[in-house]
Amino acid sequence: MEDLKKLSYTTIDDVKDMINIEDEDKLIKVTERHPMRITDYYFNLINKDDMNDPIRKLSVPSCSELDMSGEYDTSGESSNTKFSGLQHKYSTTVLVLTTNECFMYCRHCFRKRMVGYSQEEINMRLDMTVDYIKTHENVNNVLLTGGDSFCLSNNIIKEYVNRLAEIDHLDFIRFGTRSPVVFPQRIYNDKILLSILKEAGKKKRIYVVTHFDHPNEITPESEKAVKALLDVGVIVQNQAVLLKGVNDNPDVLAALLNGLVKIGVNPYYVFQCRPVKSVKASFELPLIESLRIIDETKKQLNGLSKRFKFIMSHVKGKIEIVGECDDKLIFKFHQSKCEDDFNKIFIKDINTGAKWLDADLNYID
Repeated sequence: MEDLKKLSYTTIDDVKDMINIEDEDKLIKVTERHPMRITDYYFNLINKDDMNDPIRKLSVPSCSELDMSGEYDTSGESSNTKFSGLQHKYSTTVLVLTTNECFMYCRHCFRKRMVGYSQEEINMRLDMTVDYIKTHENVNNVLLTGGDSFCLSNNIIKEYVNRLAEIDHLDFIRFGTRSPVVFPQRIYNDKILLSILKEAGKKKRIYVVTHFDHPNEITPESEKAVKALLDVGVIVQNQAVLLKGVNDNPDVLAALLNGLVKIGVNPYYVFQCRPVKSVKASFELPLIESLRIIDETKKQLNGLSKRFKFIMSHVKGKIEIVGECDDKLIFKFHQSKCEDDFNKIFIKDINTGAKWLDADLNYID
């Protein structure tokens, strides 16, 4: 896999002769804090003549990343950390940050505080992780993420799944990975990885949760990776983010969601973009604008492609943005950290400029 990782662009100097770039000095400053990595495969999906190409926006650093408005930890991950690399926010789910590395460093990443940059939050205590899950019998699933969990070596992936699969009260294991989108060869060229997933699936159901954001990412290569996973019994689901300048168009978003169902990927969530430092200024949309895009998109979807929830991943939980009625916005807790918020519905006046809710559920821009 090391040889495959070398097929990537990691500096502005690597790409400046192939695509038009903004201020080179500013972009270098961006990458000093938020590293750049674009696989050769994904880079070749960019329309090099279009400065506003959506694949470019998702992968190539932008000067707008120097805007530090927002927060780094918008969902309160630090408060849910039980020890380095293990988070337990929702009673039935444990989240394990297995790595800070990705095959591509997405410019809209909500973990910009650590991904590609800091290993302080990474899980390096497999024994402690397994023991924690064993002693919390209310936990019925584990999400192995990061970073990108498929950046791990096959040996480490195997150790994780083998040990987790022996825990009786776990029903399934999830992997968070964008490799089907940005580096599909990692999957369909790796028979050992596929064998590990197939064998693990005999004991526990295995899910891959991936991250397609634009229909241009659905290619014969990505479809081949998805098929390879499906063929070994893995269920593939997708979490997209609604992003300004990328998929904030009902026709584009509908093409994405319908296209995913066509290749066997289940739309799971569409997220409101989080107000993350170096992300907020580039990609975040007002809530009411986002909701109206979602509503218009659903008019073009079939029953399978519209099963997703439109979600704000908030410090208090996953809040579904349900709809608007007259001059009101309707919200509902889809998952909650606090039992008092379970299934709670709340209604707020529409604020046309608001993009998020604070910890007290008040609008913020």
